[in-house]
Amino acid sequence: MPVCLECGSQIRYGRTDKKFCCEECKVRHHNSRARAARYFKSKVIAIINRNYEILDALLKDGVDSADLMDLMTMGFVPGMITSYRRSGKHDVFTCYDIKYIMTSTRVYSLMKIHNLSVNLQVGTDINDQ
Repeated sequence: MPVCLECGSQIRYGRTDKKFCCEECKVRHHNSRARAARYFKSKVIAIINRNYEILDALLKDGVDSADLMDLMTMGFVPGMITSYRRSGKHDVFTCYDIKYIMTSTRVYSLMKIHNLSVNLQVGTDINDQ
């Protein structure tokens, strides 16, 4: 007999490929999956925002280079970025409008992107353009 994916009880009636014993279990299962996805996304966004705050504070202090371990001590998470590209022999990372080059021990060439051209139109689908 199949077993309910949510509560684990045996499903005694219905189709042979039925996954839930009742509608409540089905709704509870799908809501918990959606909640987990929302939680994961919010954690990633919070980490990226924290990285941005750290980098922005460095720029405001006139710093354009920092030791990676010092940044990590402040809460910086190296892998959380908004974009990445290879430029010549360097890996250029971007956190919103701040770009930098990162090695295994150092972050340098820290700078704001002033001529950032982003087309964000509220209510317009990207495919409509």
